[in-house]
Amino acid sequence: MVEISTKYKIGIRRFGQINWVGFWTLYKKEVLRFLIVWIQTLLSPIVSSLLFLLVLSVAIGNERSDVLGVSFINFLAPGLIAMQIIQQSFSHSSSSFMIGKIQGNIVDIMYAPLSPGEVTFAISLAATTRSFMIGAFSLLVFYFLVDIEIKSYSSLIFYTFISSFILGSIGIIAGLWAEKFDHMASITNFFIVPLSFLSGTFYTIEKLPGFLQTISKCNPFFYMIDGFRYSFLEKSDGSILIGSIYLSILAILFWFISYQLYKKGYKIKS
Repeated sequence: MVEISTKYKIGIRRFGQINWVGFWTLYKKEVLRFLIVWIQTLLSPIVSSLLFLLVLSVAIGNERSDVLGVSFINFLAPGLIAMQIIQQSFSHSSSSFMIGKIQGNIVDIMYAPLSPGEVTFAISLAATTRSFMIGAFSLLVFYFLVDIEIKSYSSLIFYTFISSFILGSIGIIAGLWAEKFDHMASITNFFIVPLSFLSGTFYTIEKLPGFLQTISKCNPFFYMIDGFRYSFLEKSDGSILIGSIYLSILAILFWFISYQLYKKGYKIKS
């Protein structure tokens, strides 16, 4: 007994405060995970946005009056891109944990020399990378169909990053909570999709009654889409300053919640 107790010792962390190699490896693994199935993860969201744009263009044509001083189609296009950015970021991080739990390979991450902060940040940033790629490809395609022009690159980068990071963190929380695909489908169908549709993607909230405007301004998705649209129109439904502060607070809050849940091993440790 004495020989065994002196022979085996708990290892000392040799990576410093942050395991940059492990962090980069997990991030790269998550990016490659969605690049391998790029038709489903990158092309499919762009096709969905195009279908919305084309159907509404044919259905409405020139009958719809200008919105925020621009044509309805020019108003709609940035909102459709932002909606896909939001939904796909959530889809990436939630599926990462959900599939890992079902297949049992989540232990590969749990037993790796990575802190909870490194794991949650790496997966959230991979989800953000997926959103940036979808946004870039969507803009390239929409450029040939709609009169779309970026007027504020800083605003575009900020709102793309903050929106996808928030949904990436929420996706981690959902992935930890869900025990089967039905649970994940419920979150997507009853929360993510409705909130993104009811956030000013297809309309301006200035046409809504007062109490509905108040409710819309409590919806974080409204500020995500409104801020993203501001990058192209330099016009907004709500306050850009309030939206930036609100979303920054939510980004820290939801990441911290995902960090704490993963650290405690919520529904992944017996």
